[in-house]
Amino acid sequence: MRVVVNAAMSADGKLSSRERTQIDISGPADFERVDRLRAESDAVMVGVGTVLADDPSLTVKDDDHRATREAAGESPNPARVVADSRIRTPPDATVLDDAAPTYLLCSEAAPSDFVAEMADAGATVFREGEDRVELAAAFERLEAAGIEQLLVEGGGELIFSLFAKGLVDDLSVFVGPTILGGRDAPTLADGDGFTEDFPELALTDVERLDDGVLLRWTVE
Repeated sequence: MRVVVNAAMSADGKLSSRERTQIDISGPADFERVDRLRAESDAVMVGVGTVLADDPSLTVKDDDHRATREAAGESPNPARVVADSRIRTPPDATVLDDAAPTYLLCSEAAPSDFVAEMADAGATVFREGEDRVELAAAFERLEAAGIEQLLVEGGGELIFSLFAKGLVDDLSVFVGPTILGGRDAPTLADGDGFTEDFPELALTDVERLDDGVLLRWTVE
């Protein structure tokens, strides 16, 4: 399974404000690029923090992109994947609607009644790991379910965990023309941080979009 991390950050490297409210960092050209990238993917993944902060749909917005997927025999929208070790996803979250299948990745520490509640809400639940989701094992199950390209859209804790486990193949970052500031504002890769064995990237493309710049790397 190919794992593609995509994010938009401010010129000072922040994903959102210190209050973790969603900021329009990207412009129309990048929004179109991300929508096309979603349409080309088998599933779109976020962490539970993103679900709680933004309640995203993770669906394809453009009618033509959805039509292209349907013409290829696929569903209009890619599947949704949420990493949620202890299940904090609300049962009325938008990612649980019927727009696309949803996979919920949790750990054995998740209460059984919450697991059942998510299943009743329509999610397919994969339990891997004792206290936190064992992402590598969960990804093997996603691949077995037919997901060949997984698009990861955040947040910083999840992205760091994926890099720490060596699970990222490609990274695309749109750097927007704004400064957010704040020592507590989320960054591209939060978590514990690396002290050694830093992931190395190979730059493959640089493109100007609107008043920002899109950087693409592969992970070596």
